[in-house]
Amino acid sequence: MVLDYNLDSLDSVAQAVIKAVKHKVILFQGAMGAGKTTLIKALVKQLGSTDDVSSPTFSLVNTYQATNSDIFHFDLYRLNSIEEAYDFGIEDYLDSSNWVFIEWPDIILTLLPDNYHVISLEHIDSNKRQLTLK
Repeated sequence: MVLDYNLDSLDSVAQAVIKAVKHKVILFQGAMGAGKTTLIKALVKQLGSTDDVSSPTFSLVNTYQATNSDIFHFDLYRLNSIEEAYDFGIEDYLDSSNWVFIEWPDIILTLLPDNYHVISLEHIDSNKRQLTLK
């Protein structure tokens, strides 16, 4: 699935993504400022959470309560090694039946379950992004 969108259509894009995915582990790729956290905010909202969503850049993971499950939101930008991921128990999060959204996932690719999705975001211009769901 490939979608072009802007902030006005973000909620409908989030709905489309949730309907399209078959697995609850989703990796988010894109340059700094591409809109990864902004899209995750919309996804969390569409999953029924009223929690305040922010980037877990320093805490590594934020947990949000959704209608029927927890949502774990990771930002692994500051992770220096896979051992650091083991130290905070990332495998427990990945093995849960909850939603897991991971920004900057490259360092933990070997730990991922067999079934996950990748969302790539591209900054088209100041108002437009392109989402590719794999």
